[in-house]
Amino acid sequence: MEGKIMVGVDMKDDLVGEAIAAAIMEVNQGSEIMRLPGLLKIKSPNRMVIDRKTVEKHMKRDWDTEEFNLSIVSYFGDIIEWDDEKIVISWKRLQQGGTS
Repeated sequence: MEGKIMVGVDMKDDLVGEAIAAAIMEVNQGSEIMRLPGLLKIKSPNRMVIDRKTVEKHMKRDWDTEEFNLSIVSYFGDIIEWDDEKIVISWKRLQQGGTS
């Protein structure tokens, strides 16, 4: 992914984290996951969308986006949108047309 501006999340490696990771990988083309003991590190080029319905599909239960707080360890990028349907992480400067 050289030359791309990356955003990402680090999450606990548990059943919920696995479902969120699977949803991220499904929705965000070019995403990568690194598995470490107890930790999932996921990065995406430019923008990451965490879609509630896709997470629910992988969890096989209802999921509230506020539950993301219980799984996330850290993130890089800016959370530019967070509502009942999705969480979007990107860099604000990309949204404003900047590149550096």
